[in-house]
Amino acid sequence: MQLVIVESPAKAKTIENYLGKDFKVLASYGHVRDFPKKDDAVKPDEDFAMKWEVYQDKRNKDQVKAIVDASKKSDRLVLATDPDREGEAISWHVLELLKNRKALPEKVDRVTFNAITKAAVTEAMAKPRGIDMDLVDAYLGRRALDRLFGFTLSPVLWRKLPGAKSAGRVQSVALRIIVDREREIEAFKADEYWSILAKMEHDGTEFDARLVKYDGKKLEKLSLGNEGSALEAKGKIENAPFKVEEVETKPQKRHPSPPFTTSTLQQEASRKLGFNASHTMRCAQKLYEAGLITYMRTDGVQMDGSAISSCRKAISDRFDGHYLPEKPRHYSSKAKNAQEAHEAIRPTSFLKTKASIGDEAKLYDLIFKRAMASQMQSASLERTTVTMRDPAGLHELRATGQVVKFPGFLAVYEESFDDKKDEDSGLLPVMNKGDAPAKKAVEANQHFTQPPPRYSEASLVKRLEELGIGRPSTYASTIQVLRDRDYVRMEKNRFFAEESGRLLTSFLERFFAQYVAYDYTAGLEDELDVVSDGRENYKELLGKFWKDFKPKTDEVMEKQPSEVTEVLDEYLSDFLFPEREDGKDPRFCPLCDKEGRDGGRLALRGGRFGAFVACANYPECKFTRRFAQPGADGDEGTQDQVMGNHPETGLPIERKSGRFGPYVQMGTGKEAKRASIPKDLDDFDLEWAVKLLDLPRVLGEHPDTGKEIEAGLWRYGPAVRSDGKYGKLQNTQEIFEIGMNRAVALIAEAANRKGGGRQKAEPIKTFKEHPTSGGEMKVLPGRYGPYVTDGTNNATIPKDIKPEDVTEEQAIQLIDDRIAKGPPKKRKKKAAAKKKPAAKKKPAAKKKAAAKK
Repeated sequence: MQLVIVESPAKAKTIENYLGKDFKVLASYGHVRDFPKKDDAVKPDEDFAMKWEVYQDKRNKDQVKAIVDASKKSDRLVLATDPDREGEAISWHVLELLKNRKALPEKVDRVTFNAITKAAVTEAMAKPRGIDMDLVDAYLGRRALDRLFGFTLSPVLWRKLPGAKSAGRVQSVALRIIVDREREIEAFKADEYWSILAKMEHDGTEFDARLVKYDGKKLEKLSLGNEGSALEAKGKIENAPFKVEEVETKPQKRHPSPPFTTSTLQQEASRKLGFNASHTMRCAQKLYEAGLITYMRTDGVQMDGSAISSCRKAISDRFDGHYLPEKPRHYSSKAKNAQEAHEAIRPTSFLKTKASIGDEAKLYDLIFKRAMASQMQSASLERTTVTMRDPAGLHELRATGQVVKFPGFLAVYEESFDDKKDEDSGLLPVMNKGDAPAKKAVEANQHFTQPPPRYSEASLVKRLEELGIGRPSTYASTIQVLRDRDYVRMEKNRFFAEESGRLLTSFLERFFAQYVAYDYTAGLEDELDVVSDGRENYKELLGKFWKDFKPKTDEVMEKQPSEVTEVLDEYLSDFLFPEREDGKDPRFCPLCDKEGRDGGRLALRGGRFGAFVACANYPECKFTRRFAQPGADGDEGTQDQVMGNHPETGLPIERKSGRFGPYVQMGTGKEAKRASIPKDLDDFDLEWAVKLLDLPRVLGEHPDTGKEIEAGLWRYGPAVRSDGKYGKLQNTQEIFEIGMNRAVALIAEAANRKGGGRQKAEPIKTFKEHPTSGGEMKVLPGRYGPYVTDGTNNATIPKDIKPEDVTEEQAIQLIDDRIAKGPPKKRKKKAAAKKKPAAKKKPAAKKKAAAKK
């Protein structure tokens, strides 16, 4: 028997069908081994020796046992994991594991294939090779480097920077890119400018013309910098006649883009389909394992010769001959390492125009169209520019239009971009020199220069690739870690740096500047590529890194937290304490100033839950403000802000900031009444504070039960309730607007739901069916915290993962782990109290044993 090892069960099943009865194909479920959780996995003092252990969950242990047992019965072992550095490492792990278990067959081969088709698999099996140890060394170097960086630096953060959770070699640089963009946006000062647009018409066709020359001078973007100059220009254009002086028509060509690489696939899927990088890679993995596309982790942009021929035939069958160029198109790869520059991502068959279902089908359609378009004819366009001048030649209007004369590849696919520039691509009427188009109106439009846009996932991936930081195959997990650690947040598909992320970046820039420098991190990637080429020993690379890094971490670890805070206070001074418009010292304390205390000066402080700004007069002055509120003072900055008095009780109402966000308080001590401030209230004032503190609002008695119906803010948000039944409301405003009829209807709906009195929790997130159990997976809020379920098995979500950030892959893993643990143990009932022994009775006479039949 011949044993073949691949990564996934879906891949194993397909390949076993291709190879026949003499072969047994087993899945390793990815890596069979990993570093132990303890920090001694890499030992610099022992020539960077590494310690590995088999994954501890039951599924992997059972699978490893199955592989070991099958290997003992086999004559040949074929390691057929993915054709990249990671796949080479998995094969090496399996090989080392079998060596340690003394279960290695006499013959061991390594094979790779770029697509899971019968032809590709059969051809690969006929061309075996040994394990490429240069690729394995590059993997070992990368893993050891990341481990040493994270496990050495993170303890420094925990002790010196409260609130920081972790740092990573690539993760921290990706975070710095986001923070740097935040700083650019904050430093940006908008400039006002105006544009003049003439609404024209000729032969019944309307078009726009822009003012490009005014009073004999060419207009630059900021030439008309205020309303006065713009209105003056508008008046002159309105009163001047214009004639066509020049009509210029230029042909243009647009060429197709190459087929997808890992990076460009993530970018386009983000722009066109709205997929995040992790979801894109999961869908691509499933398409690859189903034999529908080639391997999805690649830097290559070229297609195989037979694929190009197949693609060209598909183009000629679908379109006329003009759409097929005379010669095949060839694209040059930008990959730095030839060993890892595989074929581009493409469909395995150009006869399948559609495949799979759901999001996988959408991604397949994108891959298919991009690959087909890459071998099609260029698009032919015609750009027309019409120039009009007044009789004196002082003012000039320009209109541009674009016409597609031949669509070429655009008939199949057009690449999208994150930030499109305004282009005049509309149609123009036919005009000749001397024509005088009718001027319908003239507009003066105000504009302001815009700051650079925040990064989307697509543009962040593109930026990382441009800088040469990390590997495209790891971008998805890197971005996910930043979100899981709450260093960044996503709003409208853009990254915003959280205060913890900004503080961490400042700490690293100040104390570990070299290790978050773009050039340094990119240089390490280049060195790892040199290792994979066999031109450098990975231990030499680790030695150079460790020689400087370890003393640096030791030096920072010896500093007192107060020293670190003082340095960051100075480093972040411009951000935390910007110049004030009133001319006062940016660090002056508004509370001390208000109460007549001297020496009130603000500075950065470290607390249990992160950094904040506080007054030097503490504890006499209790002024504080959050780290993320630079320049705030008085009413905005202080935690204790009196909003006014309650109209009925006369008690003061204060707005405060607590661990779980802002809230209002009326009274003091145990008698104080408090209410959280909901996020959906924009203009929060005293009136709203009074309303919240007076909740719940009693609507009246339920017509059936006679029990009170109340509207208020409860644990899961705004709702009406009566007799233990809750009816969910849309927002906080509705608490004060809802009437009895609507409230009774909502409570009736809640009662009719499965589960009776308690309203059924709305899913936080839903996924497809679980691949094994077949039940639909959901993320739900629970009494003891959020959990994921397939309808039968419930798995608690770890505290370091937000329920809304749980991915489908994580949901499957959590449920699988729950299943592996077996059914939950039932609580033992308390034993009944023992009765006092009754009076002894005489022993009954023993019965005779029944005679054996």
